[in-house]
Formats: sequence, C-alpha cells, structure tokens
Amino acid sequence: MSTVESPSATGPSVNASYALAVLSATAEAGTGGADSRADSRALPKDRLEYGEMRALWDEVLAAGGAGPHTGLLVGDRMRPDGLHILGHLILTCASLADAARAAERYHPLVSQAGTVTLHRPGGAGRICYRPTVGPPAMHPQQVEAVLSSMVRAARWIAGDDWTPLAVSFAHPRTGAAEPYTRVFGCPVAFGAPENAITVAGEDLDRRRPLYDPALNGLHRAYADRLLHQLSAAAPTVTERVRQWLEHTALGDAGPEGPARQLNLSVRTLRRALHAEGTSWRALLDTARHRRARRLLETTALPLDRIAPLIGLSGATALVRAFTRWEGMPPGAYRSRHRGRGRG
Repeated sequence: MSTVESPSATGPSVNASYALAVLSATAEAGTGGADSRADSRALPKDRLEYGEMRALWDEVLAAGGAGPHTGLLVGDRMRPDGLHILGHLILTCASLADAARAAERYHPLVSQAGTVTLHRPGGAGRICYRPTVGPPAMHPQQVEAVLSSMVRAARWIAGDDWTPLAVSFAHPRTGAAEPYTRVFGCPVAFGAPENAITVAGEDLDRRRPLYDPALNGLHRAYADRLLHQLSAAAPTVTERVRQWLEHTALGDAGPEGPARQLNLSVRTLRRALHAEGTSWRALLDTARHRRARRLLETTALPLDRIAPLIGLSGATALVRAFTRWEGMPPGAYRSRHRGRGRG
C-alpha cells in the first residue's frame, strides 16, 4: 500500500488517481480526449498541486468535444478507484449516512480543495460541498463534477435507480437543464446559497442487506493512516485547528488556544480559516458533534454530564444541538447505536 507523497507547495493538493479518473471520464463521455498525461507514468506523484489540477481542467474544458455539461458527465462516470481509498471505503459502508460521514472525514485524501459536510436539521439530510479555494480558482464545472460523482457514489450503495430529493449549485446554470435532470433525476437549482445534495432521511439511514464490517474497518484503518500522513506532510491551518480541537477540553475552548499554538493572532487565525473556506465556529461545532457522538456511543453518561464536556450549557442545549446535527435527539441516537451493536 502506498504512502502519501505531498506536493512541493503547502497549498491544497489533489490525489493523482482523481486526475486520471477525470481524464478517463472525459474520453468515455466524448467531451475531450485524454492526452498523454492519462498515462500513469506521466503522473509520477501520488498528489498534484491544486494549480496543476486546475490546469488539467482548463485543458479538458478547452478540448474540441467539451461543452457546458462536461463536468456533470465526468462526475457521473466516476468509478471507485477514481476516489482512491475513499471510493473503496464507500463501497463497504453500511448506509448512505455512513458513506456521507466517511466522505466528510476522508475527502481530503481525494482533494484538499474542498470540504464535504453532512447536515441533518430535520428528517432529510444535506450533503454540502464547499470549495476551499477562491471562486476564480475553481471552475463551476469542477464543482458539478464533484456533486455528480457524489450522487454516483451514493448509487454504488443504493442502486442505479436511486435519486436524491434535490440538488443545488451556488453558481448560475450555463447550459441546458435537461442533462442535469437526466443525471440527477431530481429538481436542480442554481444560484443557491450552497452546493448541496438533499437526501431523504429514510434513504440515509436504510441499512444495506450485505455489509462487511471487518472489510470496512480495514479500509478505515488504511484511510486514517493516509490522512495522518497527509496532515503531517502539509497541514493546513484548518487541519491543525481540527487536531487541536480533537485533543482539547471543549468546555472552555476558544480560538486563543490554537492561535497561540500556531504563533498567530486570533485575527490572523480567523482570516486563514476563512481563506480555507471554514471558520472557528464551524470547526468548533463539528468538534462538539463528533465528541457528542463518541460519548453517546461509548459511555452511559447522562445528557447533563455530556453537555458541559462538549461546551454546551446543559441537557436542553445538547438535545437541541444534537437534533440539528443528526436529525434525532441524543437518546434515540444512543438507543439506535446500542441496538446495532447487539445486532
């Protein structure tokens, strides 16, 4: 198994397997031929600087057969190996919710140029994609390729006829509407507040009849090792703040802590996080969510004991926050997790 070879710069990087998959998919879709760089010998590094990936996309979109739906069609033709270990991990996930959480954690192994997050404010869930590079640096068709590849990956689990409830893009539409309807099979909005895929709650939670937890565990262990190597090779400010939050008490956590560790002012830290497409508040919220899930899954602590451990004022605040995160109260989550453990 390979290790992570970081690019020469400290900016975001993209896995070479994804670059090869993009070139292969353009050839399949007839939207531009794959040139000599599709040969793995021409991509010797495990990872490419994001600027190299953008240049590759520029060539793809400038090719003779390219059009306004090239990104959409490229993502729809993505195969598991195009997403490196994340693709194989998704194939062994127990449900779409598990797959979305895997993408949330391991997407940096595919690309550090964007983040994936799962939000469950109610019955349905939203899987959101946010570029961590500025809008001029990422072509809208790259975003469309990401979202259509996410829907394709969901179909590896749920079946080829599965469709989300809705899809939205933050950029305006430039081509005909029909190809989007054909690929996604649901309403598609443009000029929306976020790039997101909305999935029915029952679809997210439906368990696969065939699920191999041992194989899933092996993939996760390997992905964790690669993620650690990637973080150690060229950690972003976001990743270093995440690591700090993972190992600190959340009861009184503030941005002063990681800022001091990184030798930055709080203002500079906030600016750096904003430039990487996130914020202190968003990272703290995610850390509280993960810590709450872990405590509910591994301890019998009552809610009024868990709340201060994750920096919330009490059980009521925990119930409200956890329901926003998971679409269910913490008691129901704990019961469901224990039920699965007995199964």
